Amino acid sequence: MQRRRFSRAFKLEAMRLVKDRGVAVAQAVRDLDVHENVLRKWIREAKIDPQHAFPGQGQMKPEQLEIDRLRRELAKLKAERDILKKAAAFFAMEAT
Repeated sequence: MQRRRFSRAFKLEAMRLVKDRGVAVAQAVRDLDVHENVLRKWIREAKIDPQHAFPGQGQMKPEQLEIDRLRRELAKLKAERDILKKAAAFFAMEAT
């Protein structure tokens, strides 16, 4: 069985059913055919960070973008450091 994927719009509308329209979570999950824990997780995620909740496939939160950029920069700097270490060792051997 393949995992179901829901769009950001679907998740936001499901949350609006519960929050704005006052539909009970139990009724909303029956109507939408999703598990209760899934709907509660969506509500919790949106409460924590409403602007960046449910970024979708291939999209990341700004914090995650910064972390990825810093990881790439760190890898580049480590490679440069290693090259310089090897060059220093090479020239030290040449001088003797």
